[in-house]
Amino acid sequence: MASCLSPNWSVFDIDQSQTLQVAVQEAHARSQPLAIRGGGSKTFYGRQTPAGDLLDLGGHRGIIDYAPNELFITLRAGTSLQALEAQLAEAGQMLPFEPPHFGPAATIGGTLACGFSGPRRPYAGSARDTVLGMRILNGQGEILRFGGQVMKNVAGYDVSRLMVGALGTLGVLLEVSLKVLPRPDSTVTLVRPMDPVTAIQRMNHWAGQPLPLSATAYDGEHLYVRLSGTGSAVRAAQTRLGGERLPDAEAAAFWVALREQRHVFFQGDAPLWRLAVAPATPPLPLAGQTLIEWGGGQRWLRGARDATALRQLAAEHGGHATLFRGGDRRGEVFHPLTPPLLAMQQRLKAAFDPRAILNSGRLYATL
Repeated sequence: MASCLSPNWSVFDIDQSQTLQVAVQEAHARSQPLAIRGGGSKTFYGRQTPAGDLLDLGGHRGIIDYAPNELFITLRAGTSLQALEAQLAEAGQMLPFEPPHFGPAATIGGTLACGFSGPRRPYAGSARDTVLGMRILNGQGEILRFGGQVMKNVAGYDVSRLMVGALGTLGVLLEVSLKVLPRPDSTVTLVRPMDPVTAIQRMNHWAGQPLPLSATAYDGEHLYVRLSGTGSAVRAAQTRLGGERLPDAEAAAFWVALREQRHVFFQGDAPLWRLAVAPATPPLPLAGQTLIEWGGGQRWLRGARDATALRQLAAEHGGHATLFRGGDRRGEVFHPLTPPLLAMQQRLKAAFDPRAILNSGRLYATL
C-alpha cells in the first residue's frame, strides 16, 4: 500500500501517546477526574464541562498511514480536521460523513467523540459508519486497539464504534482509522419553493429512487437538493427533479453555512434543539420555525421548550430529542435512556473506566 502525504506533513507529526498514558495512569491511581479536550471547538456540546485536570490532546497529531488506493487513512486523534481534509483533497478524496467543524481548531478525535455528521450523512453514512479501527487509552491507562484499517479486518463486535458519540466517557482516543471516498466529479444544488408536507414527501420518495442524492434541506419555504456523482448521472437527475439550479459558489456557501450552523436559522442565543425522527414523519405540531435536514430525519428547533413534552413527541415518532446548544446544561441534555440501556451503559463505563475519571458526567449524570 503506497502512502500519499503532502511533503510538509511531517511538521504536524507529534506522538504524545506515552505522555498521555502516564497522565491517565497517574489520574487512575489517585482517582483524579480528567477533562479531555482536543481543539476545544465543541465544549458547548453535552452536559456542563466536567471537572478535573485537563487532558489536552491537541498536540497529539499526525497522519500515520494513508493509502488512497485502499480508501483508508490512519491518524492521531488530535489532528486538525481542517488539515486532514486538505490532505484528502490533494488526493481527490474526502470524508464520507462531511463533518461539521464548529471552529478552526476542530480535531478528528473531538468530531468522532461527539459523533457529528454533516449534510451527506443519510446518503453516505454516519461518522460511526466510517470508523474502521481505533487505538484508545482506557480509564486505567491501558492502550487498547480495536478493529483494523480495511473493512475485511473489522469483524465481530466492533468496540471502536462504541467510542463514537461517547464524548470521551469510555476512553481517550489516540488513533483512528477511517474510510475515505473519492470526491464526486460533479455537484449541483437545486432549489424550489414548497410547503412542508410536500417537501417531506418528496425527500422520502426521492430517497428510494436511484438518484445521486448527497444532501437535502428544507428551511420552511424552500427545498434544497444536492446531487453529486458522475456528470451524466447528475445531469439526468437534474432534468428529472427540476427546480432552479443555484450558482456553484452560492450552493457551496449554503451547505457550509448549514453544516457549520452559520445559516440565519441558527443565529441568536436561544436554545437549539435537535430532533431525530423517522424521516417520513409529517410536520410536527410545534410552535416556531423548524429547519429540516437528512431527508426529514433531522429537525432543528429554536427557543425554550418543555423538554419532557418534546422528548415524548420525538419518541412517538421513533426518535429522540437533544438540547444541542445553549440552555441549562446542568441537567440532562440528551434523551433519557431506558433502564436496560442505562444499565448496559453503566456496565460499559465500569469496564472501560472503573474509577469514572474520564469526562464523567459529560454524557449523562450517571456516566
